[in-house]
Amino acid sequence: MSDDAPHLMFHVKHSSQALINVSRETLAALELYVVLLLRWNRTINLISRGDEALVWDRHIADSLALASFLPAEFSHAIDIGSGGGLPGVVLAIVTGRPFHLIESDQRKAAFLREAARELDLPITVHATRVEAAHPTPAPVITARAVAPLAILLAWATPHLAPGGFCLFPKGRTANDELTAARLEWQMDVVATPSPTDPSARILRISEIARVGFQP
Repeated sequence: MSDDAPHLMFHVKHSSQALINVSRETLAALELYVVLLLRWNRTINLISRGDEALVWDRHIADSLALASFLPAEFSHAIDIGSGGGLPGVVLAIVTGRPFHLIESDQRKAAFLREAARELDLPITVHATRVEAAHPTPAPVITARAVAPLAILLAWATPHLAPGGFCLFPKGRTANDELTAARLEWQMDVVATPSPTDPSARILRISEIARVGFQP
């Protein structure tokens, strides 16, 4: 990590309460990640321009909210549709565990590789569609703001290790998406209110199978 990171352009102050329990070293890494994210956002649409001033409270905090759901130790995780690295890069920073980031947009994948290099993170980037990606099945799969739940489950299940679970933050449509997904999928779901948005839910989904599927 560069020693002059706090002096780089695009430094944004943060006020999120989610950062209270983050170590100084982790906070420094998150700050450098935000610097990189906003710098690249000038030419690549990683987050909306209107969200740049809210990047800590809207994006970093949302991603950090998932960290408490992760096991103390896990071999690796897969983040589907990583985009600008939310939540995959943030969770790799916080946990120090290997993450496989699947992102089909080549420019966004280039950013993810640069962020992993600058931050010296155990990240592997798969610059392909999720259907064509072949990471080792993982005990944890994450995805944020990528697709409706029924589609996410179809993408995730081939990459989920036995006994593993998916961690999907969802907005105010969470209940509707769950209702629609249950027409195609049977699953165990624990829905927890998001600490950053009372209308949102964090879905922990396990024991996933197609409706009517017989092993």
